[in-house]
Amino acid sequence: MNTASVSLGASTSLQSRFLQLAMAGLLGIFVIGFTGFSHIEAVHNAAHDARHSMAFPCH
Repeated sequence: MNTASVSLGASTSLQSRFLQLAMAGLLGIFVIGFTGFSHIEAVHNAAHDARHSMAFPCH
């Protein structure tokens, strides 16, 4: 029997880490922008209440 072991190291390339941070940032901007400026009243009010519950100033 031959067994192969693969070591999954915690090291990631700098480019991969940057891409992950950029995508997370873009997702956050999209979510905040969509909910904050949504014309759907229920979505906007839910985002507004969530911002206040986290002590985040929104106006």
